[in-house]
Amino acid sequence: MIKSLHCVRILACALAASVALPVAAAYPDRPIRMVVISAPGGTTDIMSRLLAQAMGEGLGQQVVIDNRPGGGGLISAEIVSQSVPDGHTVLYTHTSFSVMPSLHKKLPYDSIKSFERVSLFALFPGVLLVNNSLPIKNVQELIAYAKARPGKVNYAAGTTGATAHLSGELLKSMAKIDIVHVPYKGTGGQLTSIVAGETQFTFASVPAALPFVKGGRARAIAVGSLKRSAALPDIPTVAESGLPGFDVSAWNGVMLPRGSSNAIVERLGREMQRVISLADMKERAAAQGAELTWTTPQEFTTYLNGQVAKWGKLVRESGLSNN
Repeated sequence: MIKSLHCVRILACALAASVALPVAAAYPDRPIRMVVISAPGGTTDIMSRLLAQAMGEGLGQQVVIDNRPGGGGLISAEIVSQSVPDGHTVLYTHTSFSVMPSLHKKLPYDSIKSFERVSLFALFPGVLLVNNSLPIKNVQELIAYAKARPGKVNYAAGTTGATAHLSGELLKSMAKIDIVHVPYKGTGGQLTSIVAGETQFTFASVPAALPFVKGGRARAIAVGSLKRSAALPDIPTVAESGLPGFDVSAWNGVMLPRGSSNAIVERLGREMQRVISLADMKERAAAQGAELTWTTPQEFTTYLNGQVAKWGKLVRESGLSNN
């Protein structure tokens, strides 16, 4: 009797396993919703759509873009943090995600604990542009120019916490110069202000900056990443130009809500790794000024922790924090 019961239990377990395995292997079993931090049309949106299309082909399910801009990324992150952790809702976010903890006393989520990291996807070096009429050919000359005119040199950027704003504040802190942030609603306004002489310099993405540089409407004197940009190989980095360690590369990455299984995290990570290896994807990303990158979840977490600490220190020192 005992032996028979034991056999029944073994058979039951085998049947349960045969039922469970296909369910697990079926992921994803419906379209995936990719909640994107930005509005349609910008570089982040374009990159998210490139990733979504390629991932959908590999996963066998459509990846649907859901643009949820606003609050510096608070809206998109909150939506995903409260989603069911079944792998069918993912967050496509960028640099401001790592700045928000420093700018707000309380967030509707925990930037680290409320999410499972999948992988970084792209890094974007910023280009330091100056007005053509200024006697400035490099970073050291810009610093000297600003030091000779404390409080009178303006830099154009977006709203508080935008990458261009943080870039300007980091330059201000590291170079110990007194410069003034002039906010604009978009990159177009920033660049127009440089050409018109309303402001003296700005940081802009490679795709946005290139037409102005090639058209001779503004002068590129440095890039903000640790490595030179492939699109501007003759332009040195800010770090090369006398401010070692200066790095304001913007990033894009993918996360899942806390509680998502390791199997799902790994499945999406493998798919992102495949997408990043595609030759046509690299070409299309390069057109957006992006350098594709892939990380393990652990590497992404380490990177994110570093970004949160770095920008938190800058925000506090610059007096921008409300905390």
